Amino acid sequence: MIPKSYKRMHESNPEFMQAYESFGQAARGAGPLSDREISLVKLAISIGAGLEGAAHSHCRKALEAGCSPEDLRHVALVSAPTIGFPPMMRAKSWVEDVLEKKST
Repeated sequence: MIPKSYKRMHESNPEFMQAYESFGQAARGAGPLSDREISLVKLAISIGAGLEGAAHSHCRKALEAGCSPEDLRHVALVSAPTIGFPPMMRAKSWVEDVLEKKST
């Protein structure tokens, strides 16, 4: 599911969005990580930065890349020593948001 705001950005700034997406593809291709590994890293970064929308998006993308629900929950849990228990619980709720929607 692509957010409406992302679609609108594509409509209003197509060249910018093409450059942005090309940048992302170049970053993905610049090293040895698999799509699965990259998706988990991006989820972890989103969690650490406190970005709920990005965490939701990267949960969905991680599932598409073959990650399991337990993989996503584990990423949230291992964030606790770095970002603290309350932020980890917030991140875990973001993961559960996506998993609950997927199961319905």
